[in-house]
Amino acid sequence: MRKSDFHYSLPHDLIAQYPAASRTASRLLALDGVDGTRRDLRFNDLPGLLRAGDLLVFNDTRVIPARLFGHKDSGGRVEVLVERILDTHRVLAQLRASKPPKPGQKLILDGNVTMTVQQREGEFHHLIFETDVPATEILERIGHVPLPPYIERADNASDSERYQTVYAHHPGAVAAPTAGLHFDEAMLARLKGMGAETAFVTLHVGAGTFQPIRVDDVRAHRMHAEYLSVSQATCEKINTAKREGRRVVAVGTTVVRALETAADSGSVTPYEGETEIFIYPGYHFHIVDALLTNFHLPESTLLMLVCAFGGTEHVLSAYRHAVAQKYRFYSYGDAMFVTRHMPETNAF
Repeated sequence: MRKSDFHYSLPHDLIAQYPAASRTASRLLALDGVDGTRRDLRFNDLPGLLRAGDLLVFNDTRVIPARLFGHKDSGGRVEVLVERILDTHRVLAQLRASKPPKPGQKLILDGNVTMTVQQREGEFHHLIFETDVPATEILERIGHVPLPPYIERADNASDSERYQTVYAHHPGAVAAPTAGLHFDEAMLARLKGMGAETAFVTLHVGAGTFQPIRVDDVRAHRMHAEYLSVSQATCEKINTAKREGRRVVAVGTTVVRALETAADSGSVTPYEGETEIFIYPGYHFHIVDALLTNFHLPESTLLMLVCAFGGTEHVLSAYRHAVAQKYRFYSYGDAMFVTRHMPETNAF
């Protein structure tokens, strides 16, 4: 299985640089994972694809203002992208500079905040804030919204709201679980009113979600570890739904990865810790019956997960259709609703 098997051509002007006028104003491409049929809809049509009793599972991680700007004590400019807060004053981060800083070197950030480089770990650096103020407070004070690299503009005030789900609760992500960006409070109320249930997991999305696969053989790729928590209450909701034959609908690929990490055959058990699960075609899904997701980069791990779920040919054909119909792609783009690639599943 080669990464080139998951390539598609995307005109640059279809990469959404800004969110839609309102959260629910996006388009929605519905894909039947059984036979590949598709429908062009609007996101407001989502309730028509769901059934009373469906359990929608959301990722309630909250994006932190993880991008910092400054310069090295030697004068060169530096950009810090925090991957994870390690403790009160230490973070794990990627650094962008003309020359990588060495251990012991100091970084002077906006607001005259000083960091020291402690050590390097692969493509990440361990950094410590030289202040008594907790790292979380510093980020809130001088940090910027960590927009993805394909959004070719600086963040603005509206991104602080729109690059965050309305149900974001637990801070720790450096990338948004983008399928959830389409929901507003009114849509959540509509779903509740039609008899759909909700549950939440927490998976802190890392910057690794944007890292390209650097090996040709997909099976040789290794994912970055991300923090995951699946609670007892969520497990009980999911296991009850599975026993009663109700669908579990994952809102985003991060939820799929969370539930499949916590899967124990046809049920889930509470989980807290790291996940490095990599899902690609050939994977046997244990929990998820339908998936709401955005459109993903060519040859990316997220596209491979969607192909595993909806069938590679079906998904890539749907992507070509989306390009032809000028859907908007990636984090601020449009959405897909995909049912699982199983012969006995009815799509809609």
